[in-house]
Amino acid sequence: MEFWAMVAHESDSGIVLTRQRVNEDFLGPGDVTIKVHYSSANFKDGLAITPGGGVVRKYPIIPGIDITGEVVSSEDDDFAPGDLVVAHGYDIGVSHNGGFAEYARVPADWVVKLDGLSTRDAAALGTAGFTAALSVQGLLDRELTPETGPVLVTGATGGVGSVAIDILSGLGFEVIASTGKTDAGDLLAELGANEVIGRLPEDPDATLRPLTKAQWAGAVDSVGGKSLAYILSAIGYGGAVAVSGLTGGADLPTTVMPFILRGVALLGIDSAYVPSEKRRALWTRLGNELRPQHLSTIEHIAPIIDAERVLRSIQGGTHSGRTVFGVAGEF
Repeated sequence: MEFWAMVAHESDSGIVLTRQRVNEDFLGPGDVTIKVHYSSANFKDGLAITPGGGVVRKYPIIPGIDITGEVVSSEDDDFAPGDLVVAHGYDIGVSHNGGFAEYARVPADWVVKLDGLSTRDAAALGTAGFTAALSVQGLLDRELTPETGPVLVTGATGGVGSVAIDILSGLGFEVIASTGKTDAGDLLAELGANEVIGRLPEDPDATLRPLTKAQWAGAVDSVGGKSLAYILSAIGYGGAVAVSGLTGGADLPTTVMPFILRGVALLGIDSAYVPSEKRRALWTRLGNELRPQHLSTIEHIAPIIDAERVLRSIQGGTHSGRTVFGVAGEF
């Protein structure tokens, strides 16, 4: 069997994403073979075509850390031909060929059968939406409720931030959205944000205080760095911050004060290696009580052959929302 794929190649001039025919052997090992309906654009996919990006171990590779589609064959009894599924995380798109191709093959433990979601909706959520749901679930596990107080969401126009706002609003939380995009207010309000503020801290050159006035009961943060340090200083007693990103830097210039004087919890959110049982349970919730109500508002559809253009916009910081790549019939 031969099929179309977008393959990343390393060359003297950099890394290029090329449309080409490949055969079934190119897919590599796995128990479940999927006819790909959709993939999506993620920051990690952008790194996969960036020299020195640090995520791909060996080229050539088919990027695409999100895969949604229909099972065509399975060696595992949990899946049968015709099942609609999503697969993401683990080594997909970084050392195991991913979703930017007409077919994908992955281990059964990486696959989730969809419940209440179409393959297009699952791609619109993808890794970013799953990370947002993990973040919200982390706050809920800390017993935060709408009565506890407002929740801050940073990087609000990004994939994680926008889905987190949608989920939190649907659960009844007061949501404060933080973004550097001054024209995003109407969009964020449509997603459910009660208030839109700028990047934090407001004065990036100011010396951070270990503790400041408590402003939020919790936060979903995809920025990290100095912004995260400021947020921790302003979380109320017993609150929590779920952090999943480091676009603002990997350093965390804070003290132990928020943790030992206010009992604040810093929740590290990793979506790549969540055990399959927990992963499948959360996807079921994403199709039901955690289902975002405004996916169509943040979703952009593009053919897979436009992948390189979209990923370059992510690299340049001009991308917002969730871009879903149509794969089936788009080569």
